Amino acid sequence: MITPQEIQSVKMRFGIIGNSPLLNHAIQVAMQAAPTDMTVLITGESGSGKESFSKIIHSLSLRKHGKFIAINCGAIPEGTIDSELFGHEKGSFTGAHEARKGYFEVTDGGSIFLDEIGEMPLGTQARLLRVLENGEFIKVGSSKVQKTNVRVITATNVNLLKAVEKGKFREDLYYRLNTVPIFVPPLRERGEDVVLLFRKFTSDFSEKYHVRPISLNADAQSLLMRYPFPGNIRQLKNIAEQISLLEENRDVDAQTLSKYLPTDNSRLPVAIGGTKSSGEAMDFSERDLLYKVLFDMKKDMNELKKLVLESYQSGGINQNIIQKHQGLFEDLDNGFTGKEKPETGPSYPVPLVLESQKQSDLDSKDYEEEQIEDIIHEEDDNSLSLEKKEKEMILRALRKHNNKRKYAASDLGISERTLYRKIKQYEIDQ
Repeated sequence: MITPQEIQSVKMRFGIIGNSPLLNHAIQVAMQAAPTDMTVLITGESGSGKESFSKIIHSLSLRKHGKFIAINCGAIPEGTIDSELFGHEKGSFTGAHEARKGYFEVTDGGSIFLDEIGEMPLGTQARLLRVLENGEFIKVGSSKVQKTNVRVITATNVNLLKAVEKGKFREDLYYRLNTVPIFVPPLRERGEDVVLLFRKFTSDFSEKYHVRPISLNADAQSLLMRYPFPGNIRQLKNIAEQISLLEENRDVDAQTLSKYLPTDNSRLPVAIGGTKSSGEAMDFSERDLLYKVLFDMKKDMNELKKLVLESYQSGGINQNIIQKHQGLFEDLDNGFTGKEKPETGPSYPVPLVLESQKQSDLDSKDYEEEQIEDIIHEEDDNSLSLEKKEKEMILRALRKHNNKRKYAASDLGISERTLYRKIKQYEIDQ
């Protein structure tokens, strides 16, 4: 049985601040799992401190004298992650000028922490499953089976069960990883821990820069505990350092603190065209957001043009105004040119006749009757979906750089890892 004193000792050793029951329970589970070789899956929001728990497990295990390596699976491009984890032989692919050991070979006898495991490609997931079940792996470009004895600790901030349902994560691997689940609570569920952490961050800042530390009154502390902190501990530390640097008055009240707490209106949107489930990563960059805004403006402008045109056709707008600004309507689907005048009866164009023109002119041979066609208002194709436009941009960049993904990704302003995922998502052939 793990005592509260032992939990407190672990907190002090690893610099963990807080007395939340949820936090204490997570630490207790980590301490119980540490002496075993069981696979651990740490879940929690980004910035909640999941990596600290991986270090607790390794340091309290029988492998504490072995190597410990932390890997962010989301930061390694899909084309190289197999080589990084399992190694490769010389000449196995372009650029492989010499053989290389992978992390599973280097950490033999130790522990490996795979953060953002939900971002791991399906092919690599199959290789990882073999390591977990048999302790075997094969280097890229080799046919020789090698053995390794590694403790695997994983973490994710996404819902892996939903990823399994969508076919983005292997079900057998999920249950193999989830042998010992540890949930790290978000900061908003830790109560007074928020105030303790704030005090710790401001104290560290004051010691580093030799200034008086910030103190919060009761109202400010209450406001701090009510704030949701979507960025968790990282966001709290950022706010604490901002206040420590910018506030001349070191005694902070609720009104002063509120200036540093972003409101819902000041935050960037988390979804485009709908709401995504919590934890699901967004792939839209700032450039994507800009395109979305421009497309929406284009669509709204065309809808406004159509509304004005319909008002004109119903006789509600002077035809001279339309003729004066006819260039605004040239891009509509019906090809309106300002040379047509609507009737209040059937909805079709008839010849435009000036008031000064005599009826005899209409009967002359020089006049040719225009063909009457029904006007059909269709949705403007310029309001393309963001996904379709994004696919076109990717195809254009790939063609420009002769399918060299590295340069195409740089031109698009996204990571090579994201480009790989987009090519697979849109089923782009190369």
